[in-house]
Amino acid sequence: MILAAATLLGLALRGTACEGGHLHARDAHTHDYLERRGDPQVPLTPPHLPLVWGDFNVIHTTDTHGWLLGHNKSSLAEPYYNGTLGDFSSFVAHMNQTAIHKGVDLLLVDSGDVHDGTGLSDGYGPGGIDAHESNKFLERLPYDVMSIGNHELYNYTNAYDMYQCFAPKLNGRYLSSNVHITINSSGTPTNVSVGKPYVKFNTTQGRRVTSFGPLINMKFADHNRYVQTVDTMLNQSWFAEAIADEPDVFLLVGHMPVSNKTSTESSWPTVVKAVRKKHPLTPILIFGGHTHIRDCYQFDHRSMALQSGRYMETIGWMSANISASKGNNNAISFTRRYLDQNRVTYEYHTNTSDQTFDTDAGQNITRGLYGLANQFNLSYQYGTAPQDYTTNYDPYPSEKSLLSLFIKDAIPYALAINNPRHYTPNITIVNSQSLRFDVFNGSFTKNDQLTASEYNDEFLYIANVTSSIANQALVELNKKKLHNCVKPGVDTGNSFGYVTEDSCYGAGHADDTQHKSLPCYEVPHYISSTPPNVTSDTPIDVVFLDYFSRTMITTLNELHPVKNYTEKDVLHYSPTRTNEVLGIYAQAKWN
Repeated sequence: MILAAATLLGLALRGTACEGGHLHARDAHTHDYLERRGDPQVPLTPPHLPLVWGDFNVIHTTDTHGWLLGHNKSSLAEPYYNGTLGDFSSFVAHMNQTAIHKGVDLLLVDSGDVHDGTGLSDGYGPGGIDAHESNKFLERLPYDVMSIGNHELYNYTNAYDMYQCFAPKLNGRYLSSNVHITINSSGTPTNVSVGKPYVKFNTTQGRRVTSFGPLINMKFADHNRYVQTVDTMLNQSWFAEAIADEPDVFLLVGHMPVSNKTSTESSWPTVVKAVRKKHPLTPILIFGGHTHIRDCYQFDHRSMALQSGRYMETIGWMSANISASKGNNNAISFTRRYLDQNRVTYEYHTNTSDQTFDTDAGQNITRGLYGLANQFNLSYQYGTAPQDYTTNYDPYPSEKSLLSLFIKDAIPYALAINNPRHYTPNITIVNSQSLRFDVFNGSFTKNDQLTASEYNDEFLYIANVTSSIANQALVELNKKKLHNCVKPGVDTGNSFGYVTEDSCYGAGHADDTQHKSLPCYEVPHYISSTPPNVTSDTPIDVVFLDYFSRTMITTLNELHPVKNYTEKDVLHYSPTRTNEVLGIYAQAKWN
């Protein structure tokens, strides 16, 4: 639907409080923890080699999803990602000093998805806006370029907040090359770019940079957010203007995977082809995201594309010798590295120690984030998880699978509370990707609930579907396979962590810290509760999430052509939302 001007104004007013960043109040516990947090929870293996610097270097983050206090559990590889955004800020500051000393360029870029992931972004109270508070800490880092992600757009209020409050802080360096939203301008709905379509700037060493940032192709049901296809974007007048003059380097920072290793198709080849048509030899450095993997790909001998994981687990590094490529057709000398996000990594690469590493700015960011966590009451404990439950480190179904726990135990328990409808036999189907992270042995807090299942999806149902039809729905929905595992490289260490095999030269040296890989099991796109023990012609309820309501209607109609289900058949099932289920279950079963 097209939102009326009055509706847009009402939504927009929720996002106009763009007060400046500030340090949140902190209690003594926060201060004490900050003072002693320099030592890691467990001994960590340091990086195996120093970074290779070129004359043009880039530090990359992507898909941070609110993980700004890092990972604080001790299971599996989690300790290797326990750095905070404040630690990262200190690392960037030291690296900038190294770049000045070497007389080379160092840029800092991010490829989007700062929403939806932890309590810091999602734990706000009534009237709050997702990531509005946590983004204030990202604003403190000296990013040269940031780009928009798909999670910035799922909710109009969030998208407007990025347009109104976040993008202006980047002073024209927040890119949304193919993304527009509709705003209320003097009573008239007007389409605007959330950020800028492109930017040109000079580096500290005087190099001319042209940068733009496309988002993956995606569509929305309403018309207040619009993503142009990449093909359409390349035919816009601004794109011709952006590439008219040759820069020293094209810096492309966009929320798209750099290769087709996973289910999501990449449009970077189309973008590179368009640039190469005009500038066949100009260096192109690409920084992607979205599929949450470490990956690298080279489209030709004078380009490199890097993707740096997810959830503040990975910091990407790329270096290039740009000067040596001028006036010739020689291959550019590139390096890339995937850094585990922790203080041991940071201190190793900056030649510092616990006593010399921290900067005042970095400590202030960490202190402020702990204050925000206290403000959101993220340490509230629902119960104590008896073991690790993982999304894909263990097979589904199994006793250690979080998907099994969620669909077989937690959902049936949570949805039965104060719900007379639960006496009617039903089958519940959810998208497996509604679970975003693992649950680990030990305290299960408000923050853990939001990291595992942050989506605020509603449970709906269609009544009186014959059991034989309902039981076929899951099979039909899963005809499209979901590929969530990437083949690892060869184990080179003793601790669990990333073992990356990408497509760039010297793949064995891509991971900064050497590890042995964790197992990865493919999971289906959709999962279901245990079907009720009834005859095939018994009418039952089909319960599902509002997120894929239209898909469910289409599926049931294909299975039951005589019956034409419509939106009128879809009813509200329970007031409980998906991001409440695990907390309700933990309070009852883990105490």
